Amino acid sequence: MPILEVKKLSVRYGEQSILDDISFDLEKGDTLAIIGPNGSGKTTLLRAILGAISYEGEIIFTLQTRIGYVPQKIDLERDLPITVQEFLLLKSAQKKSSAYSPHQALEMVNLSANFLKKRLGELSAGELQRVLIAWAVIDRPSLLLFDEPTASVDVAGQETVYELLHRLHDKYDLTLILISHDLTVVYRYASKVLCLNREQVCYGAPSEVLTPKELEKLYGGGHKFYHHIHEKT
Repeated sequence: MPILEVKKLSVRYGEQSILDDISFDLEKGDTLAIIGPNGSGKTTLLRAILGAISYEGEIIFTLQTRIGYVPQKIDLERDLPITVQEFLLLKSAQKKSSAYSPHQALEMVNLSANFLKKRLGELSAGELQRVLIAWAVIDRPSLLLFDEPTASVDVAGQETVYELLHRLHDKYDLTLILISHDLTVVYRYASKVLCLNREQVCYGAPSEVLTPKELEKLYGGGHKFYHHIHEKT
């Protein structure tokens, strides 16, 4: 039984169609990459799955599905006088209880206990991103959503973040949905890919559906695409 089913999902803002007739499903343990040009509705789809916006159609979860979410950007004042530990404890208070302690959540994202006492403003972009992932996993979700997980991380740190997500996926038997613009990442880590341009352009295994023809349909003409098959590590 799929952990998530999306059936004929559409989102409109007034008279404007943002998403139209999107359907896909995820089995437990899948990694779904969502790709498409800017303004194609990728973040809107995540917000619909989270129940943050109104939509038409159906979004069906299996019983007891717990969702974790890491946004592309977070509205946090970097000079806010709050430590990493206090930040993670806010999630514990919000959920009444957590599966992991702040220390354990940091261990999951390869940060030492020393970071508990650091203020958020003292963290680098890569460290803050890891703390946000710790926030998302502290209550042991079964489905994790990431809106461009490396958008605020420099090039050197991007592969490290994806390796971290891959390790969490394997070790904790998670189902992942991530938005990415990097086709190498899609081939390497995703078991399924959903191509969006307000409508559903393609859906399936990356090696099967990401043909030059489908990519041209997704992004328009004038681009050269090369179809490579990357084995997962």
